Amino acid sequence: MNPAFQGQVNPHLGGQMGQPPVQGQPPVQGQPPMQRRVYEQARFAPTVTQEMRVRARMQAPQQIVSETPWTGAVRQSQPEEEPDSTANVVRLVIAILAVVGLFVGLLLLALLGGLNFGLKLFVLVPLSAIPLIAIIAYVLWLDRWRPQPKIILGLCLLWGAVAAVILTLFVTLVGQVALYFSGVGAMPNAFGTVVQAPIVEETTKTVLLVVIALAARRHFEGPLDGLVYGALIGAGFAFTENVLYLGGAWEQHQAGGLLQTFIFRCICSPLLHTAFSTCAGVTIGLAARKWQWWAVILMWLPGLLVGMLLHALWNGTMTGLGHFHPVVSIIGLIALSFILTTCWVVLGILLRRSERLHTQNMLGDYANTGWLTHSEVDMLATWKGRKFGKRWADSFPGGKEEMRTMIRTSGDLSTTRMRLLAGVGGQKERDIESFQLKKFSSARDRLLAASRSVVR
Repeated sequence: MNPAFQGQVNPHLGGQMGQPPVQGQPPVQGQPPMQRRVYEQARFAPTVTQEMRVRARMQAPQQIVSETPWTGAVRQSQPEEEPDSTANVVRLVIAILAVVGLFVGLLLLALLGGLNFGLKLFVLVPLSAIPLIAIIAYVLWLDRWRPQPKIILGLCLLWGAVAAVILTLFVTLVGQVALYFSGVGAMPNAFGTVVQAPIVEETTKTVLLVVIALAARRHFEGPLDGLVYGALIGAGFAFTENVLYLGGAWEQHQAGGLLQTFIFRCICSPLLHTAFSTCAGVTIGLAARKWQWWAVILMWLPGLLVGMLLHALWNGTMTGLGHFHPVVSIIGLIALSFILTTCWVVLGILLRRSERLHTQNMLGDYANTGWLTHSEVDMLATWKGRKFGKRWADSFPGGKEEMRTMIRTSGDLSTTRMRLLAGVGGQKERDIESFQLKKFSSARDRLLAASRSVVR
């Protein structure tokens, strides 16, 4: 650490983040003048006010980063080990055990399917996987900006394909038994399709989103994360459901029934459960970004309700169109599915762009305080800048990996900054911020050292 900077306060930064510079004081000798910039806020991010920035004041660095390409050593005593690392290990172990348990459940479902459908299962699974693969590809594309842990993505997919299906069947069975013993008798098919199915299925699917938001909130930072998680849960659920429907159609109507069901479910309406589950994910993500844990649970309800209503609208419309000519049913199915699919795809694109602007806005705080340069924010918060940065760093030994570390850490910093602005996490969050700043600065220093060694 440079002792010349110890104990100094940068007059250009003010005492707190967001306060104006102290007037009448000359610049600290040896430090460049501080340049401030206002960054564009994301459309789907909560408004970040000046009051929030003052409340979540940021400690200035002891040495402001100079305006040179991704350079400037930042020196400060910070934790060598990531805070809360023990809790992270515990969460990881629990997630791995959950994934293993769900995978075993998937194998058991496959075994039951083999006993029921025989060798036909080897045809049913690939056909059902066609829309699943397409959805996963699109979701991973949406998740590229700040990728979430693959273990959580796998957990969501398996939850939808296994746990949500089993829970739905169990709750439905319990309800039927209760109605039988109460003397009501069997539930009308229309009621079960339009009311019971949406309520039970959407609840069993999206309850995992609440668990993730509460147990691993750092990986559920915004509405895009909710869309990604919810989409994978819905895709997994639809996969298992498609296997059952395709198998039943094949058993009853032979190859013609299989082909018709495949076209209707897998080609014409592949994103229904994905779109329904996304609703709860987006509302939970909005709450997780700005509010306390109890708001996450409350915000599950409006998204869950919207998902149920859309599900009921679809089932009710398809039931009603069944009384008309088959051509009318097909046109209605395609039209409604096209509307839902278009809304879901466009929402994903808008949230993806919003997430990039959110990162830029949050990193702007660090640039305005002196931890980063504005050119670094431009590089780290744009696709073009990241691509150019990795290409530039690849010309130095080990440089590309250091640039990747900077890019990943900058995404983590944007999440941490938003949590601090929202007043979530307290001192632990500040410790995490210090660790991430040191990690970013160390990667920058190593990249700078590598570039200088080549120049020499």
